Amino acid sequence: MESIALRAFLFPMKKAFYTLFTVCTMGAAQAQIATDSELYQTLKAKDSVLFEEVFNKCHFNLLHDLIDPNLEFFHDQGGLQNYDQFVKAVKENICSNPEVKPIRKLVEGSLSVFPLYDEGKLYGAIQMGVHDFYLQRPEMPLQFTSEAKFIHTWLLEEGTWKLYTVLSFDHVSKKQEPKYR
Repeated sequence: MESIALRAFLFPMKKAFYTLFTVCTMGAAQAQIATDSELYQTLKAKDSVLFEEVFNKCHFNLLHDLIDPNLEFFHDQGGLQNYDQFVKAVKENICSNPEVKPIRKLVEGSLSVFPLYDEGKLYGAIQMGVHDFYLQRPEMPLQFTSEAKFIHTWLLEEGTWKLYTVLSFDHVSKKQEPKYR
């Protein structure tokens, strides 16, 4: 019999595995939606707010409207974080030092969106892409540091899209040639 602590540890890992498995196998079931569709444009705009406004410009007041309180953030180098841990990490690690500020940019053309339906009703979407990370320093050009893949699960709740699950993985450092271009 599994202990409660082991089950508490394994459940999020199983959930992440099933999400990743679903995304990796869904290509055979359906292609991504058109880039000019309303859903694609909506989630591309949400991605822009999350990263351009919150991550790059540190406008934390926007997080509440973007992220589900049950957020699970899986990072291949930083581990698992819940909502509170994620917000704290952004404030302390991303936005604490304006002299050396991490910046995230979506790799043009890498974004894909796959709708999720329950008996024909849209309830969520999976968003996948590649992003580059840079360091911004005063009076210096952006310095490329790494790139990575991401998978976001967005849920539609009462007409509002909320980020529910984040997988950030396959980070490639500046010492390696970028894989995705």
